[in-house]
Amino acid sequence: MDFADAPEHAEFRREFRAWLDANLTDDLKVEDASDSRVAPDRETLEKRIAWQKKMYAAGWVGISWPKDYGGRGASFIQQVIFDEEYFRAHAPILPGHSAIGLLGPTLIQLGTEAQKKRHLQPILAGDERWCQGFSEPGAGGDLASLRTRAIDNGDHFVVNGQKVWTSGAHFADWCFLLVRTDPDAPKHHGITYLLVDMKTPGITVRPLVLLNGHRHFNEVFFEDVAVPKENIVGKINEGWKVAITTLMFERGGAGGRDHAAQIARLVELAKQFPNRQEPSWDQTHVRQMLAQLMIETQALKVTRLRGLSRRLRGEPPGPEGSILKLFGSELAQRIADASSTLLGPYATIEGATEAVPDAGRWAHRVMGARQYAIAGGTSEIQRNIIGERVLGLPKG
Repeated sequence: MDFADAPEHAEFRREFRAWLDANLTDDLKVEDASDSRVAPDRETLEKRIAWQKKMYAAGWVGISWPKDYGGRGASFIQQVIFDEEYFRAHAPILPGHSAIGLLGPTLIQLGTEAQKKRHLQPILAGDERWCQGFSEPGAGGDLASLRTRAIDNGDHFVVNGQKVWTSGAHFADWCFLLVRTDPDAPKHHGITYLLVDMKTPGITVRPLVLLNGHRHFNEVFFEDVAVPKENIVGKINEGWKVAITTLMFERGGAGGRDHAAQIARLVELAKQFPNRQEPSWDQTHVRQMLAQLMIETQALKVTRLRGLSRRLRGEPPGPEGSILKLFGSELAQRIADASSTLLGPYATIEGATEAVPDAGRWAHRVMGARQYAIAGGTSEIQRNIIGERVLGLPKG
């Protein structure tokens, strides 16, 4: 496997890195973008909207989208390089990330011309923010069991129900929503994919405050919400096919967290932070713990590159997506456990301390790590996919 950039890819990397160095200001940077994918407050949101608009004006938003829809038609490897450089620079996840990465590509494939004209350019330009209305209180892991109903009322549907774990709904202008339009159909049928204006009367958003204080998740309630039929993506009762398209884009982005940078920081802390009056690094079990995490991170990286190589050969995505999601989520938990072991009570302090200036980062990690094995498809679901579709094991 050749890890070096081809000359044209190296030039693309230099171009984007130079642009980021010249335009990304310190007040926008984040320690770990994945931990603050939704802005913590309105002021931060407005700064990030302005940042997205600046990137859009320079042609750096949705670069893999076709040129006809405002992208650059970038190759798959250019998108990979873009992601690597963007996170290397500690840039924030854009306010429009769910629409740029999930809804936009879905509309490009399956939306009507009117829907594309109405939404694609505002998504890229930062003028529309979207949330994903899929999970429900009784249908998270088993998404097809959703019960939010949409009743046909002539030229529109009337929607009633509840969604949960809806990231960024409190800032969203629109929602791409799964509803049940035929309650008598088999579970994966009778579902319709709708685009819903969040300003429509009858929608209530309530925050879910996490243990680490983050407020990016929400409950969303729909009470007699009218949704025009022109907002259907695909066909009535065939929304599961559209949802699978969206989920494929979501799976394709899973597993990309920069675990190596986190472990490198833990190594620094181990060499500085005292344990029994000597640096923790001097203790064999600490070095062994961190070495094991380094090994697992390297294994994750090579697995990711194997998946990228498959895509570059023009082959369909393989089992690497589920493996990356499963292993990456659980590696994040092990890193959180390691930080707790290394830092002890300092891993529960929200703010900076003299001994651990970035203590708040690790407190968020310790208190929030369990969510990684749930969000984006639980570890149990990923194990079932790998067992049944890759290993050919019988269904339980």
